[in-house]
Amino acid sequence: MTEEFDPRTTLARPDLAEQALEGIVRAQRYAEPSRRQCAVAATAIRKASDAASEQQDQLVFGEAFDVLDEKDGWVWGRARRDGYVGWVEAAALAEPVLAPTHRVAALRTYAFAEPDHKSAVAVLLTLNSLVTVEAREGRFVKIARAGWVVEDHLAAFDIFERDAAAVAERYLGAPYQWGGRESLGLDCSGLVQQALYACGRACPRDADMQARETGETIEAGDGFANLRRGDLVFWEDHVALMVDEARIIHATSWHMQVAVEPLAAAVARVGAPTTFRRL
Repeated sequence: MTEEFDPRTTLARPDLAEQALEGIVRAQRYAEPSRRQCAVAATAIRKASDAASEQQDQLVFGEAFDVLDEKDGWVWGRARRDGYVGWVEAAALAEPVLAPTHRVAALRTYAFAEPDHKSAVAVLLTLNSLVTVEAREGRFVKIARAGWVVEDHLAAFDIFERDAAAVAERYLGAPYQWGGRESLGLDCSGLVQQALYACGRACPRDADMQARETGETIEAGDGFANLRRGDLVFWEDHVALMVDEARIIHATSWHMQVAVEPLAAAVARVGAPTTFRRL
């Protein structure tokens, strides 16, 4: 593969690449991917077809995945939402891909077996899951492949949050999980990505991608005086959001959870940030 193509987001290996890359990326064979859809609460996108392999990203319920290869219960392909390439357990995906009608707007919500909060829990859905409403009964709606959810926990695709920092603050205390994007555990760039998705904004997966592609570069000013709520602060391989002029929120392996702390404290611990971006 040529250096100009990022292997994290390019659906190509020396032996196989998607058909659209023929004549652009060298591979032994080219094929058209098929599309499947995440049918579990969340599933890992791994570096290799092994449950012990590093989790690099996640799919959450309802997100589509383009499959180019399959072996031993695993599929290799690319997440449609953020473009990340890797291996996913085939059992976590379903066909056909259903057109979503809503997104989950609550941080997390249960889908029940019946339209009754006393019935059995079928699955726990996380913020920004994509769902297809099939029926309504009282205050519940039936979600395809999931169960019955309180309708107030969903939002139409034209209704979004306005404050990314406020979305991030809802994750306070969530455990740090490398490669995670779910409300039960996520990493620094996963937190930023989920906060921006809830605000109706596209966002790449990794911190270095976000530092190049998300918002506009700004000068922090002396003593970071120019920073304001919602600005993104980047170090090498790490990102945080400003919650006010002095504090950040981030998912950090230092705290092993989503935490708020003074920017000055993070700078004293890990050094000066490299980039600042305004949404």
